Formats: sequence, structure tokens, C-alpha cells
Amino acid sequence: MSTFTQILNQGSISHTRRNHALEHATLRVLGERNHNLMLAGYSDPRGFWIAGKVDTEELAAAVQEAQSRLRSGEHELAIHPNCGTNFATSGVLAGLVAWLAMLGVGKGLQRKLDRLPLVISLVTLALVIAGPLGPRMQRQFTTDAELGSLHVTTITVSERNGSPLHRIYTTG
Repeated sequence: MSTFTQILNQGSISHTRRNHALEHATLRVLGERNHNLMLAGYSDPRGFWIAGKVDTEELAAAVQEAQSRLRSGEHELAIHPNCGTNFATSGVLAGLVAWLAMLGVGKGLQRKLDRLPLVISLVTLALVIAGPLGPRMQRQFTTDAELGSLHVTTITVSERNGSPLHRIYTTG
């Protein structure tokens, strides 16, 4: 096992990755039931948050179903198309190639404008590459669909700016 893999599988990092997988799976289960839901999630070592208008009992049922489906091998539920990992991967690649394309161009506006077609082409290529790379980053680094002993202990709800904010606490 590599040192990097050991780091990913230790303590709070491991908890966050498994919570992230359960968060995604929960959002996907809720999305299967209601395509019009507008929800967001955020994971940390103690559990995860679900922001948006969803009934607490419906959320609790979705969390349990997500947990069960992940444990039965539906690991793709842990990969979400709207994950910040996808957006960050796209942003990093696009920003990097744009920066590389502008290296050595100097200070003149005309020289920068002359490089614009190259920048646009490289950024487009980076975004095409980032499409499958983002989910792969989720699979390898930011989620862990093998929940192990992870289980939900409590779900609380509060309100923020008139919208429900659920906190799902986990342990294990």
C-alpha cells in the first residue's frame, strides 16, 4: 500500500471520504425519487450536511437506502455529476492551460489578443479532458464507497435563510 493510500485511509480523511460517498449516494437516491429537488451537500469527518427543501423523514429514508445500496455494491452512487471535485478539476486544468498559453506573451494587448485563439482551444481541450477526469478523481481520492463500519447516528434539522439545513451525523 502506497504512502498516499495510507494517508487517504486514515482518521478524519477516511471519515470525510466515506461521508462524502454517503452524501452523494443520498443525493442521488433523492434525485431518483424527485427530479425537481434542488439540494446541496457538504461532508466533513463528523457526517454531512444537506441544504435545501426536503422533508426530514424523506431524507432519513434516502440516507438508509443509500447506505444499503452502497453496502450491496452500488458504488457508482458515490460519484455525483455536480460534485465540487468535478468543478475544481475543470477549473484547475482550464486555468493551468490558459496560464501556459499566455507564458512569454509580454505586456502588449495585441500580443495577448493574438494568443486568444490558442487559449480558447487549449481551455476547451482541458474541459473535454476534465469531463471524465473529475469523476475519476472522486472515485480515487474524494470519496470512498466502502463504508466499512460507518453508520448514521443522528439527523438534525435547522433553518438557514428560510431553507432547511439538515445535519447527518455519522460514526465508525
